[in-house]
Amino acid sequence: MRLLGIDYGIKRIGVALSDERGKFAFPHSVIQNCPTQKCARLSLAQIKKICEENEVGKIILGKSVDYHGYPNPVMKKIEPFKTLLEKETGLAVEYEEETLTTYEAKEVPVIGKERYSLSNKKRKGWQGKMKKIDASAAAIILRSFIEKQKVVE
Repeated sequence: MRLLGIDYGIKRIGVALSDERGKFAFPHSVIQNCPTQKCARLSLAQIKKICEENEVGKIILGKSVDYHGYPNPVMKKIEPFKTLLEKETGLAVEYEEETLTTYEAKEVPVIGKERYSLSNKKRKGWQGKMKKIDASAAAIILRSFIEKQKVVE
């Protein structure tokens, strides 16, 4: 079963997909997000389209918690998003803890054929490439979920 991973952010939503067997996670895309109801509906519609086009069977959504396991302020936005996502797609949505995934994605992402890290911020075009970080973070969230499933099997 193909899985879809989401790294929810106030400005951007990172999206990742697994292979058909749900064994490997790959960055897919970044969707613009905003706090308005209309914009949220557009984001959900884009996610639904990705799910339909790729025959996704389950969605894995990053759960934003602090180092002590308590919800971060962004969880107040993620929880209603999860409810709408389940309703819009008709798919089960499970949480996977996302602590430090964006940081990890910034440190060692492979974008094209080059590696970028925080020390490369001054490179020309860095801001455009940073947006791909969100998709990489979603892939890390999805990979974490997949790895935990292998332990259970």
